[in-house]
Amino acid sequence: MCGIAGYFLQDHKLETVTQLQEMGAKILHRGPDACATWSDENIGLVHQRLSIIDLSKAGTQPMTIGHYTIVFNGEIYNYQALKKELISNGVSFTTKTDTEVLLNLFIKEGEYCLSKLNGMFAFSIWNSKTRKLFCARDRLGKKPFYFYKFGRDFAFSSEIKSLIELPFIKRSIDKSSVKDYFFYQYVPEPKTIFNNIYKLKPGHFFEVDVDHYGEIIQKKYWDLNFTQKTSRTETQVSEELYHLIEDATKLRMVSDVPLGAFLSGGIDSSAVVGMMAENSTKPVKTCAIGFNDKKYDEVEHAETVAKHFATEHYELTVKDNVPSQFQKIANYFDEPFCDPSFIPTYFVAKLAREKVTVALAGDGGDESFAGYSKYTVDMRENQLRALTPDLAKTLCIPPIQKILRKYSSRPAQKARSLLNSITKDPNQAFFTTNTFFSSDLWNWLSTNEFERSISGYCPSVHTCSYYNDAPADNHLDKVLYTDIKTYLPGDILTKVDRMTMANSLEARAPLLDYRVVEYAASLPPEYKLNGTNKKYILKKSLTKKLPKDILNRKKMGFSVPLESWLRNQLNPALSEAIEFFPEGIFCKEKLKRIFSDFNNGNTKHTHELWSILCFYSWYSKYGGAE
Repeated sequence: MCGIAGYFLQDHKLETVTQLQEMGAKILHRGPDACATWSDENIGLVHQRLSIIDLSKAGTQPMTIGHYTIVFNGEIYNYQALKKELISNGVSFTTKTDTEVLLNLFIKEGEYCLSKLNGMFAFSIWNSKTRKLFCARDRLGKKPFYFYKFGRDFAFSSEIKSLIELPFIKRSIDKSSVKDYFFYQYVPEPKTIFNNIYKLKPGHFFEVDVDHYGEIIQKKYWDLNFTQKTSRTETQVSEELYHLIEDATKLRMVSDVPLGAFLSGGIDSSAVVGMMAENSTKPVKTCAIGFNDKKYDEVEHAETVAKHFATEHYELTVKDNVPSQFQKIANYFDEPFCDPSFIPTYFVAKLAREKVTVALAGDGGDESFAGYSKYTVDMRENQLRALTPDLAKTLCIPPIQKILRKYSSRPAQKARSLLNSITKDPNQAFFTTNTFFSSDLWNWLSTNEFERSISGYCPSVHTCSYYNDAPADNHLDKVLYTDIKTYLPGDILTKVDRMTMANSLEARAPLLDYRVVEYAASLPPEYKLNGTNKKYILKKSLTKKLPKDILNRKKMGFSVPLESWLRNQLNPALSEAIEFFPEGIFCKEKLKRIFSDFNNGNTKHTHELWSILCFYSWYSKYGGAE
C-alpha cells in the first residue's frame, strides 16, 4: 500500500526531482517508510512506500526492468501463483515483491495481464522504448487514481492534493460537480470537483502516447454480468459461498507485518474475523469504535463476537475528540465528501494502526448481497409503482402531494416520499432513494445564477445511466449494479482508503474479492433479498460460523450522532460555515434561516447542514483559486 504520482510535460518545464519530491510529500501519509523518484527527459515518477511485502530495500519503487518502469499502489493477493507461472515460462526474479511479479506479467502480456490479477491496485508503467504510459485501476475501485490532462501535459497521483502541487494546475471548480456532491455526498466518477482533473474509473485502463497527444479514452477490462444465473440449490450456494469467502480471507492474510481486523459486530466484519481466527495460529487483533450515545454504539455487539472467537480486542469511544480533530480529519479528503461515518472510520483506523499495519474489513457485503434497508424500501415502491395505473399517477397523486406539502410531520414526509417515488420511472426513483439532499430544499436554496451556470444540469444522470445500461433482467440487480458502480467506489471505498491511509494503515476487504462479487451477481435476486430478509444467502452460509444474535440482529450501519454533534460540539464550526459560505451557490439568508430552525429544534435538514459544513471545510483548505 503506497502513494504514487508522476507526470509527462511538454508545455511546461519543472525542476524534476524537486517537484516530484514535493508531490510525494503531499501524500507522505500513504507511504512513510520510503520515498524514491525516477526521471527521464520530461517524465517523472515518485513513490511513497508503506512496506507490507518484502520489507527490504529491494522492494523500493519506482522499479525498472529493461525499458519498463512502474509505480504501483496496492496489493496483488495471488502474486505467488502468478510468480510460479512466470518462472515456469523462464522469467527470473530478484525480489520477493508483488511489484516485480506485476511488472513482469505486464511485460509478458500487456493489458491482458489485468484479467489475471486478484487484488487492489492502481499503477502506471512507462515504456521508454514506445514512449507510452500505461495506467490501470482495480476492478471495484479500492485504490484511487486521479489524473490531469490539458494541452500536452499529463500528470497523475493517488490523491488530488499531490496534483495541485504542480504550479501550472489551476483550481478551477466544476460547478456541476458541486451539485453532484450535495446530492450524493461525494463527486461521482469519472468527474472530480476540479476542471481538467479526472478519476480513472474502476475496472478501466488507458494508455498515453506522449508523442501523439489526443483525448484519453478509458477502456473497460472488467464488468459484472447479472444475467447469467446459477441453477444451484440454496444449500449448494451457501456452501460454495462460504468456501469462496474463506479463500478470499486467507489470501488477504499474507503479510510481512502485523495484521488485524476492524470489528463492528455486524455480519460482514464478524464473518471476516471468524474466518481469520480459524486460519490463524494466534489470536486475531480486533478493533472497534463506540460512542457515548447508546443509540449509535455497537461496541457491545463487537465484544460478543470478540469473545466468541477469542480475539485480542481493543476499543475506543469517540467522545470530545470530534470538534478538535474535525478539520484535520476532513482535510484528508481533497474533494468535498460528507459521509458522516468518515469520522469513526478515522478513529478506528488510528486505533488499529497502534497495533497492526494491515487490517481486514467487512466492506462490500451490503452492495453484493442487498444489505441496506434502502433496497427493501425501493423494492416495495417498485412493486407499488407497477400496480398503480398511469392515470392515477397523473391525475390522483399530484393533488394528494400538494395537500401533504402543508404538513411537516414524519408520517406526512414519508407519504410524500412514497407518492413521489411511485410517479417516477424506476431509475429516477432510485436516484431519489440514493441521494442525501432534498430536491425541494436545493431548488429553494440555490441561486438562479448558479443554476444558469450549469444549464439546468441534474446529477441523476450518473444513477440513471448505470441503471439503464446494467447487464441485468430485474430491478434489484439493476439497483445493485448501480450501487457497485457509483456508491461503492465513490463513497465507501473513498472513505476507507483516505481514513486508513491517513493513519498509514492498509485495509483489505475479502468480500470485495472479485470472485465473491461475480458469484453474488450470478445468484437469483431472492437469494439476496428474500421478502424483507436482507443478505439472505450470506446469512445462511454463515449459520455455523456466527452466533445467532449477530446473524439476526437489525443492521445499524456505521451511524454517528450527527444531530448531537451539530447542535453541540460542532455548532460553532457550522455557524462559521453558514456565515462565510462561498458566494453564488446558495442564498445566504435562506441558509441562515434553516440553521436558525435547526438551532430551534427542527431536525428536518440535519444532513443537508452537515453537507454544508463539510463543503465549507473543504473549500477553506482546497477550493481557493491558486
